[in-house]
Amino acid sequence: MAIDVSDRFEAGRTATRRTGLRRSIIPITTAGLLALTPLVAQAEPEAPVPETTAGSHPAECPWMDTSLSADDRARILLDHSSLEQKMRWIVEQPAASPQQTTWPGDVVYPEQLPCTPRIMFANGAQGLDATGATALPVAIAEAAAFDPELSQAKGSLVADETFRAGRNVLLGPGVAGGRTPLSGRTSEYYGEDPVLSGVLAAANIRGLEESNPERPVVANLKHYVANEQELDRDASSSNMDERTMRQIYGLGFEIATREGEPGSIMCSYNQINGVYACENDLLDDVVKDEWGFDGFIMSDFGSVHSTAPSLTAGLDMELNRPVWFTPELLHDALAAGEITEDDIDAAAFRVVKVFIEAGLFDHPLPDDPSTDLMTDESRALAQEMAENGSVLLKNEGALPLADTALDVAVIGPTASNTPTNGVSAVSVCSAWMPFGGGRPAVPCPDPVAPLDAITERVEASGGTVTFAAGTDLAEAAEVAAAADVAIVFGYYQMGEFSDITDLRLDGSGDALVEAVADAAATTVVVTQTGSAVEMPWVDDVDAVLHVWYAGREMGTAISNLLWGDVNPSGKLPLTFPVSLDDTPTSTPEQYPGVVDDSGIRQVEYSEGLQVGYRWYQAQGIEPLFAFGHGLSYTEFEFSKVNVTPRRSHEGHALKVRFRLTNTGDVAGDEVAQVYLTLPDEAGEPFNRLVGFERVHLEPGEHKNVTITLSREELQTRHLLQYFDVETDAWVTPKGEFQVRVGSASDDLSEPVNFTVR
Repeated sequence: MAIDVSDRFEAGRTATRRTGLRRSIIPITTAGLLALTPLVAQAEPEAPVPETTAGSHPAECPWMDTSLSADDRARILLDHSSLEQKMRWIVEQPAASPQQTTWPGDVVYPEQLPCTPRIMFANGAQGLDATGATALPVAIAEAAAFDPELSQAKGSLVADETFRAGRNVLLGPGVAGGRTPLSGRTSEYYGEDPVLSGVLAAANIRGLEESNPERPVVANLKHYVANEQELDRDASSSNMDERTMRQIYGLGFEIATREGEPGSIMCSYNQINGVYACENDLLDDVVKDEWGFDGFIMSDFGSVHSTAPSLTAGLDMELNRPVWFTPELLHDALAAGEITEDDIDAAAFRVVKVFIEAGLFDHPLPDDPSTDLMTDESRALAQEMAENGSVLLKNEGALPLADTALDVAVIGPTASNTPTNGVSAVSVCSAWMPFGGGRPAVPCPDPVAPLDAITERVEASGGTVTFAAGTDLAEAAEVAAAADVAIVFGYYQMGEFSDITDLRLDGSGDALVEAVADAAATTVVVTQTGSAVEMPWVDDVDAVLHVWYAGREMGTAISNLLWGDVNPSGKLPLTFPVSLDDTPTSTPEQYPGVVDDSGIRQVEYSEGLQVGYRWYQAQGIEPLFAFGHGLSYTEFEFSKVNVTPRRSHEGHALKVRFRLTNTGDVAGDEVAQVYLTLPDEAGEPFNRLVGFERVHLEPGEHKNVTITLSREELQTRHLLQYFDVETDAWVTPKGEFQVRVGSASDDLSEPVNFTVR
């Protein structure tokens, strides 16, 4: 179904499918970072375009004939290319700069053919990493909205900013399995469920690649696969059985690839069962052959470890500068018979075809890239994402706050734009990067601070606001005791290159919350993190609002949520455990793994399929807050759950019907979630998420909702299937399936049974 995002972002008004297509305490070792060579190649002046003929393309550039297919144009270009010119296309920087001929290490190429564009890469899993871009909420907050339309709108916005900033390949979105909440890049991903991750990533990709045909951008789905920790990510092996690989870690990528059709996919740093991802047969055998992916596969920065094994396994492009795919090493591999010219040609063809197909050849980057990218529309979308992705975890009548003359205490360094010991609202705008002493992963120089937005709101109602940074617990308690309500902000920082060591708040945050709760009449906690949080104080506070890293418009969104201008509707896309001991990776062999004699950290995925909420259900462990949990300022009731047909043949669509009623007196959105339990044959003692839908209801209103699992979705998402290792195929088990509907994975209706023949 086509999604109209025009009311959210003007640049997304046209949807045109392309043709054919915390703490950084635990350090990692990343030898592949190549002395931190810049990720993006520097722009080179474009070659003069030859004079055109009477036709629509330059006489010397027949590959610019737009009447031809992308396949034909790519083949014509490569037929006119020397072998070394083809080699340029399979390394990022030589592909990016057509006229540059030399790179560090005495790597030399001939000049590229004319009429080839500049190809400029940019980081972008959390939004565009470029000066002037809109600092959006992180991907885990995007996931908490459970809203593919919003994800597509984000993709459209980011693509527009990317092109205007002089970039046309975006390294994002990212998908992972959510195996451990300690993973440093948790905020860059969509949580612990592969269906949710795949569906949202596909929507984001469609927004990136389809919404701005005059400003084309190629999406890059990353990091394939089982890249589940930052610790020794380039010297570790993710060891698991094939069923776990296919159902948990590969499924999100499969859904995003089949439904989003990204132009490129990035292989990860880690090994899978002892073979590096970028030279693993999974690239050819699964991604290209089984899924039918016809884009190109690129490496991560420094994740290539070989020449011939990588190329023949399906790697098409080495990211950054030439190291393993240099002309010298490729010629050596040719001479040794390890590769053929056809291998080089095939990789180059995939790259060129995608660039032509996406429009990069026909829509050159601007000569004067902009650093003034943010607009009123992009700020509005950032605010909407922050509001819809925030999760009300607990509320004992404290929220929403009244529009009266309240005395409000705001406590905690991240509430203010004025740094306290180097910590401010900027510190929790996005994930944290260690470079240059630390910075947000997406530039966020001037966020709307919660303190400013709250102060404006309170003073407009005749109240007062008192701020305390929270470094002095006695002062914080005194300020809290004098107020009608205390709003205390807790945080921790996390990001790429390091895992966090625990799920506790930074800056003695737990002690701060406890001190405030002991003193205040009413305590509201706002948590700002990129993953789950342990809350030893949760029983002592009146409300908890989790806002993740909420981007530039964080203050406005938080104020609107606290006072009820916006009714909270976010849902947790990952489980919050009571403690790390409850997680599925609680042994050293499972995480962080054990370093063997060769220096490789062996990480045993012995929990198998029991990742995230599946683990808590199978083990009977009650989490702090379950996957899918999220409260509202109103109440919703599910009733009359039914599924049709009750007996069907494999491949038939399924319709899950139910009545959803707003039984409260406030309008709001509920995310209805559909879970499925497979027959006993599958051996899965847990539910799996198979569908979801945001539903808006006015007070007292009810809607008869139908969530249709189409034939295509049943197949591409394997909703009724498990992966059978013996037959090496997806199998639909025999027996009764059970459907449950509800507001969270631990708050579901009685089961309704059906069978599939």
